[in-house]
Amino acid sequence: MKAIITASQLADDLTGDNPPVLLDVRWQLSVAKAAGEPGFDGRAEYAAGHVPGAVFVDLDEELASAPGERGRHPLPDTAVFGTAMRRAGVSAARPVVVYDGGQGWAAARAWWLLRWAGHPDVRVLDGGLPAWEGPLSTDVPAPAEGDFEPAPGAVGLLDANGAAALARSGVLLDARAGERYRGDVEPIDRVGGHIPGAVSAPTNENVGPDGRFLPAGDLRARFASLGASGEPEVGVYCGSGVSGAHEVLALAVAGIPAALYVGSWSEWSSDPSRPVAVGPDPQ
Repeated sequence: MKAIITASQLADDLTGDNPPVLLDVRWQLSVAKAAGEPGFDGRAEYAAGHVPGAVFVDLDEELASAPGERGRHPLPDTAVFGTAMRRAGVSAARPVVVYDGGQGWAAARAWWLLRWAGHPDVRVLDGGLPAWEGPLSTDVPAPAEGDFEPAPGAVGLLDANGAAALARSGVLLDARAGERYRGDVEPIDRVGGHIPGAVSAPTNENVGPDGRFLPAGDLRARFASLGASGEPEVGVYCGSGVSGAHEVLALAVAGIPAALYVGSWSEWSSDPSRPVAVGPDPQ
């Protein structure tokens, strides 16, 4: 199964015998919101225009549970997630395509969650909404209730202890910007730095200027240079399990399976007893 789809392929699939369910997951990390100021409003962006037939999914409310000790975007309650997916028309026998505003992080979070919950056919629109060449709609669809029932555990999931162990026994990639990995700055979490042993691998280096993924061969070469080729095992974390999902998606495009540490740095750094490394050296 391919993990991404082009806009032209999506347009063709929407006219086929089994068109995909479309999920609009526009969201973006907002430091302004973290500081108590109004943040990005994905629902308003959706209302202003979306791919015809797409259903809006709220990342903060439906693809994560409330922030706390497990991080800023912990795994959602399975029942809440399942209800949201069925409301959007998601069924086990129907493909799903997810898109966001172009960054790809939010769409990748939805992609990863659906894959983790056992859906067999989920793809991300490469390049997001800006890549879509068709018309936009302001109509809000009312799809028939889907039948998808989450069965968690279909893909790799790490907790804090598992991430720490993988940093020693395999390859743990840190998908955040290099300055956050090094601890030069930390705009959101308690302390800057990285999990000891983790390798810096900013997720924005997996895409070109247009926000679309680099060719699979280029991604394989990039990850190989970081020690990630599938053997030994590969894991990814970020700030709160969103951009990390995008890196897991990039690894999937490259043909490399990887587990996601959903709690990520927001969970790891909240516990003062956990070790923190700073600087460019993994250790």
